[in-house]
Amino acid sequence: MRKLIASAAMAAGLVAGTGAALAQNVGIATSNPGSLFHNIGTSVANAANANGLNTTIQPATSPNQYIPYVNSGGIEFGVANLQEVNYAITGDAWWNGVENPNIRVVGHLQPLVEAIFVRKDSDIMSVSDLKGKPMTDGYTAQNTILPQLSAFYATAGMTRDDVEKVSVASVVAGADAFMAGDTVGFIFAHGAGKVREADAAVGGLRALGVGDDSDEALAAAREHWPTAFFTSLPEGAMPGVLEETTYIAFPQVVFTHADVPDDVVYEMAKAMYEQASVMGETFPPMRAFKPENMKGDPGIAEFHPGALRFFEEMGLN
Repeated sequence: MRKLIASAAMAAGLVAGTGAALAQNVGIATSNPGSLFHNIGTSVANAANANGLNTTIQPATSPNQYIPYVNSGGIEFGVANLQEVNYAITGDAWWNGVENPNIRVVGHLQPLVEAIFVRKDSDIMSVSDLKGKPMTDGYTAQNTILPQLSAFYATAGMTRDDVEKVSVASVVAGADAFMAGDTVGFIFAHGAGKVREADAAVGGLRALGVGDDSDEALAAAREHWPTAFFTSLPEGAMPGVLEETTYIAFPQVVFTHADVPDDVVYEMAKAMYEQASVMGETFPPMRAFKPENMKGDPGIAEFHPGALRFFEEMGLN
């Protein structure tokens, strides 16, 4: 976390004015290399650099570690899913009452689409087939994952107690445990580099979708992850998608600190909007990002005034 703390000097040196904003160095906090948010953060940083905003990424283990650093002004930006940002602001769920009131949203990205991955050559064809088998659990450094797992299990009428729990620290560690043969499956976001690594390592993956795509199943999933919705991917869209399948998805965002100057946030929002092609070239799943959807529903969070100024100029509703 030293890199994140060191970047506080960056935030302190920011000044107003578009020209000055473009001359500044700013940071984007991401999770570990191989994770989806590391890939996304890199893409956003490249877009910002293409627009003249000098930006570097600062990896940490997970958003629940670096969101407080953004909240305290230790680094200017971060990437995370919206549900976790909302929980962090209010102090709900695993934040145990610790609020992060200075978090503001810059803009929505494309939704995060998630799956439980197993070996392609296994006899596990559905979420219900995981009953009694060793599965990644714990996620001691990434609290956001357990309710997402529970949401997946809920679509099949299951709970985490229906599997043999193998504790891991993070989604990257979970994929490593799977590749080592310690578990039959792991949860991860579609499109992440670690999924491609696992796909190659075991000779192919199967991406399990929801156990049931009914309204009742979605309601059960939302008991654990309120921003969840169902979406389908066609055969071959991502590693492990062996046929058209329905998965759990939810919004993800770029966020910032309330006191980052408006002009800096304005330039970041502008870069995301104008350099969508750069993000897609950096990380192909980012091609699903639609700039016109940047001003999505932020939940209980607020948009930063700099982002709102850009949205107003662009006529985004």
